[in-house]
Amino acid sequence: MNFATFDYINWLAVLCGALGYFMLGALWYSKLLFAPKWLQLLNIDPNNPGAKDGMAPIMIGSFVLMFLTSLGLAILRSKMELSGLQSGLKLGLCTGICFGVTAISISYLYEKRPMGLHLINGGYTLVGNIIAAIIICCWV
Repeated sequence: MNFATFDYINWLAVLCGALGYFMLGALWYSKLLFAPKWLQLLNIDPNNPGAKDGMAPIMIGSFVLMFLTSLGLAILRSKMELSGLQSGLKLGLCTGICFGVTAISISYLYEKRPMGLHLINGGYTLVGNIIAAIIICCWV
């Protein structure tokens, strides 16, 4: 890889894209949207005292991974010379479906996970990619 690619990265946009993706998770996995069904599909009892153990490393790790996703989106944006809302939407749809949703679903097929889990987690990945890509493409 040519590291000169990183010279054209808007690091603040990458950070904000990751934050947008991360904040979506707070809504997506809330009681308002999909938390009850998600917990049911995973057989997690939220009233279990140990259910929330180790959440800080999980949250930090997930943010780091969302930052890496946003960095990848920024590299693609730069290489493809994309800008604007429509370009961000298309980039997020393409990466979300072709990389995010398919990677989740391949694993879930072998793990024989319920279709509802595919839809909840795949939907989150798709919408998260779209949000991050729109932020990055609009912030050129």
